[in-house]
Amino acid sequence: MAAFQALRPLETGLDILYYGTIPNGAGLSSSASIELVTAVMLNELFRRGLDQLELVKMSQTVENKYVGVNCGIMDQFAVGMGKQDCAILLNCQTLEYRYLPLVLNDCSIVIANTNKKRGLANSAYNERRATCEAALAKLQSVRNIASLGELTSAELARYAHLLSPLEQKRARHAVTENERTLEAARALERGDLVRFGELMKQSHLSLRNDYEVTGVELDTLVEAAWSHEGTVGARMTGAGFGGCTVNIVKKACVQDFIERVGNAYAEKIGYEASFYVVEVGDGARELTGLEEMSR
Repeated sequence: MAAFQALRPLETGLDILYYGTIPNGAGLSSSASIELVTAVMLNELFRRGLDQLELVKMSQTVENKYVGVNCGIMDQFAVGMGKQDCAILLNCQTLEYRYLPLVLNDCSIVIANTNKKRGLANSAYNERRATCEAALAKLQSVRNIASLGELTSAELARYAHLLSPLEQKRARHAVTENERTLEAARALERGDLVRFGELMKQSHLSLRNDYEVTGVELDTLVEAAWSHEGTVGARMTGAGFGGCTVNIVKKACVQDFIERVGNAYAEKIGYEASFYVVEVGDGARELTGLEEMSR
């Protein structure tokens, strides 16, 4: 509301009823979802004529300025610019993007929620980002780069002496994750879901070992998923320290996956995880038809 007011005062007040099924504090972008649905609604009601990308940028500003989280734009972009049955390859520095086919064939996406609440603003998210920014500043003394993702692993190793041991670990995750992302995009383009799943595993290991944002709950879910024969890929999602994992599972194995992974989690952690079978849909928009609103 304040962001819209700053552009031009709203002509009237309004009452808003929010309803959603995204669990709060689970790392599934619930705050970005509220930001985008509010922005879309205000844009339509007050006929402001802002395009979707402008609403995405505004929502990120709200998260930074009013919520107090120094987040990037990825969550808001995914919520605002999502496209059914597609992944998005996004350069968060330039906002260049393209849609990639997400052909799951005989597989489903299963979200597993640790049910360990984590407040993003109070977690080590801002600390991780600050460490990466400190590493970037040092590397910019020898390379003309705007982000760590512009370096290759070999280049980072060449300049590792400029960084503290902790900065090396955090930067290594950022650089290798960017490399994995580009390879994952190529895998989706050629329909290689198996390779995509392998990259998901590598990503989680990097988040565990170099970025250190997983924790026993997320690791327990992911390791149980990796041991299940129906799993194509599994990794944590969100900022970590609790929250959720995302899993690609063969449809015929979904119920057994939920039961066995759930049992392994409850046995080790002492309370149950929650599971959601989801689909990839379009981004935040006004729903007009009864069929669309009932989905």
